Amino acid sequence: MTRAFLDELLLFLLPFAVFALYLVILRRNPLAWASWNAHVSWVGIAGLILVIASLVLGGLLAERHTGAFVPTHMENGRVVPGQFK
Repeated sequence: MTRAFLDELLLFLLPFAVFALYLVILRRNPLAWASWNAHVSWVGIAGLILVIASLVLGGLLAERHTGAFVPTHMENGRVVPGQFK
């Protein structure tokens, strides 16, 4: 669960990092609020769009399993992992 949250958080922060890199290339101070003031809403919207797109694509392209799930069990003294049959 933590990994899924961190993945989405990194996708949200990606446009902010790209914009900060853009400010560095333009030789502006990326730590000054004046550089971000007019653009922070658009960068935030871009981050939200990335997160929503990744969630939608993950839901649409996720592997679907048909059949019944057989949970982890013991056979002949060995642990057999859970699987779909």
